[in-house]
Amino acid sequence: MTIKILYFAALRDALGCAEESIALPAGVATIGELRAYLAGRGEGWEALQSGRNIRAARNQRMAQPGEAVQPGDEIAFFPPVTGG
Repeated sequence: MTIKILYFAALRDALGCAEESIALPAGVATIGELRAYLAGRGEGWEALQSGRNIRAARNQRMAQPGEAVQPGDEIAFFPPVTGG
């Protein structure tokens, strides 16, 4: 299953990339599992570790960690934002 992942704001800067397409490995079926998988990539990717205040969206709608990831989904990760 291939999905597109977008990274925004300070998270994009920390990771050094704005987007990527990946084939999900076996055992990664939810947004929370995807985040943990990405955080395990090593240096820099720990910005996505559990416990850090990172939000997620699935197909441009806010999403919870337990939400399933489907083929062709666009998943976005971003730090919380404030408005004024």
